[in-house]
Amino acid sequence: MNVAPLALYTAAMAAYAWHFAQRNPAVGRAATTMLVAGALAHTFVIGMLTMEIGQVPMAGATSAISTFVWLLALAYLYTEMTTDERAMGVFILPLLVLLQAIPAIRPIETRAAVLQGPLFGIHVSSLLFAYASFALACVIGITYVLLFKEIKAKHLGFFYARLPSLQVLDRMNQRAIVIGWIFLTLGLIVGFIFAAQARGGYGSGDPRVQAMSLMDPKIFVALVCWVVYSFELFGARRIGWGGRRTAYLSLLGFVIVLLNFVPISYFFSKSHNF
Repeated sequence: MNVAPLALYTAAMAAYAWHFAQRNPAVGRAATTMLVAGALAHTFVIGMLTMEIGQVPMAGATSAISTFVWLLALAYLYTEMTTDERAMGVFILPLLVLLQAIPAIRPIETRAAVLQGPLFGIHVSSLLFAYASFALACVIGITYVLLFKEIKAKHLGFFYARLPSLQVLDRMNQRAIVIGWIFLTLGLIVGFIFAAQARGGYGSGDPRVQAMSLMDPKIFVALVCWVVYSFELFGARRIGWGGRRTAYLSLLGFVIVLLNFVPISYFFSKSHNF
């Protein structure tokens, strides 16, 4: 079922690349239309899976990736429609296509019995919202650096004509980081509460629940991610960091998010491999 959204996201990626190169309004509208179609198809897939398993599909690595892609597509569409700016689509869509290819070729996991209750839902959904915000911040940071280098070289051409101003990009980056940090903090707090309850109750016999500690790579790297974004949000401002350095921190933070989200979840975590 995840193949249809992947095909539409791929078509939208090509259209956004064409629009970015040519700045053709008709192509831009077509790109947005295809992305909306992809998001709607993805909504249908997630709705069908929700009806099938009884909850939003996010109880395993593959299903969480699919839900994350859906949230990122919706978040980007909201950003595009509120700013009337399509330039960042050429950077967002490759990420959507790359990640959506995983659930398109791997089956969605069945839900483990321990992954039930409202705490688990709040934990995972908060982290997915945070990761979607950080993905947007990363893309905004990349566009900021590209535009900054072009302005610094005093060669106002390709990116200068296609991207918002540095001030606008910096404000967008800060907003995305604030939202992401709030949801990341909430997700981590609820996750610790969920783990404590599961170890002392219905999940006490599950070795994966018992492995939920700071020694697990998934949890440890999530805390590292929180430290990076906390520094970007608070510490960096106090020592005068901003603009380009903030953009680089956004890129670093999201690299950590991706490492934690895909390879560590599949190959290294003993507690989050449901």
